[in-house]
Amino acid sequence: MISDRDGGSRGTYGGAVTEATRSADGTADASVDVAAEGARIAASIGRVVQGKDHVVRLALVVLLAEGHLLIEDVPGVGKTTLAKALAGSIDASVRRIQFTPDLLPSDVTGVAVYDQETRAFEFKPGAIFANVVVADEINRASPKTQSALLECMEERQVTVDGVSYELARPFLVMATQNPLEMEGTYPLPEAQRDRFTARVSMGYPDPAAELAMLDDRSTIDPLTALRPVADAALVRSLVAAVGQVHVAEAVRRYVVSLVEATRRSPELRLGASPRAGLQLLRAARASAALDGRDHVLPDDVQALAVPVLAHRLLLAGEAVVARRSAEQVVASLVSSVPVSRRR
Repeated sequence: MISDRDGGSRGTYGGAVTEATRSADGTADASVDVAAEGARIAASIGRVVQGKDHVVRLALVVLLAEGHLLIEDVPGVGKTTLAKALAGSIDASVRRIQFTPDLLPSDVTGVAVYDQETRAFEFKPGAIFANVVVADEINRASPKTQSALLECMEERQVTVDGVSYELARPFLVMATQNPLEMEGTYPLPEAQRDRFTARVSMGYPDPAAELAMLDDRSTIDPLTALRPVADAALVRSLVAAVGQVHVAEAVRRYVVSLVEATRRSPELRLGASPRAGLQLLRAARASAALDGRDHVLPDDVQALAVPVLAHRLLLAGEAVVARRSAEQVVASLVSSVPVSRRR
C-alpha cells in the first residue's frame, strides 16, 4: 500500500527552492539559524509525540545529517506516528509505503512502461521519489524488495533499465519494524542496516505523558491538526549550515578510535564500517548545530555513539551467552576509549 502527499513540484519530486533561501551564487543559504529552526520543527513533532524529546531530537539529527532512521520497537508505542509527525511538519513531498510480502521492487523504485502512442518506454516513478519516505514495517517485505532501497539510501538515485534517476534533496527514509513478531517477517541484512544512520526505540511513555495522550486523543487525532513549519528549501539550507560546523582533528581522531575499538572488541564478531564513522561525524555536526554551536565536541560524539553504531554490530558468542546487548558494548567502549588530544 502506497500513499503520498506532494507539497512540491512533481518535476523535481521535492519542491522548488525559494529565492529567500538562495545565496548570491545560487546555492542553499548556510547562514540560517539551525537551533531556532530545529526547535520549531521539534515543537511541531512534540505536539503529536509527547514525552519523547530525545527521540524527536534524534530524528532531527538524522534529517539534518542527510541520513536515514530506523525506528524499532513493540507495537503501539508510536513508531509510525513519529515518522508521520516529522513528515507532516515539513511542507515537502511525502510518500508512505506499507511493506508487505507481495510488495514488488518496482512498486518502490518505479518501472519503465511502453507507450503505444509514442512507441517508446516511459519511466513511471515509484514511491521512493519523495523528500520523506515512510517505510512502514520494512521487515515484512521480501529481501528482494528490501534490496531495492540499497541504492536509493546510499547513492540517492534509482537505476531502472540502465538509466539512473536522481532523487531530490532532502531525502529521508524513516523505516519502522517490530523486533518481536517474527512470523512472516524477513530480518534486515547487515548491508541494509548499515544504510541507516541511527536506530531508535520509542519505549513506553511515562505515566504523565500517557495520561495526557488519553485526554488529548479521546476525540481527535493530533496528526490531522498538524501544519508544516518548514519546507524542503529550508531543510536544504539547514543541511548546508550543518556542513559548515567545524570538526577539530582531535574529534576526528576520537571518532576513528571509537570505530576501530568496535573492530577489536572480543565481544563483537562484526565491528563498525567506515560508513559508520562518516555518519557518526555527520550526526555529531547536526547535533552541535541544533545546540547553537559552530563546532563539534567529543560530548556530541559520545551522545550519538550508541544509536549510530549499535545496530550495525554483530555480537560474538561469548557476549550472547552473557546476555550483553550491542548497546551495552558500545556504551562500554565509549567509557573506555580516551578522547584524542591535539598533537
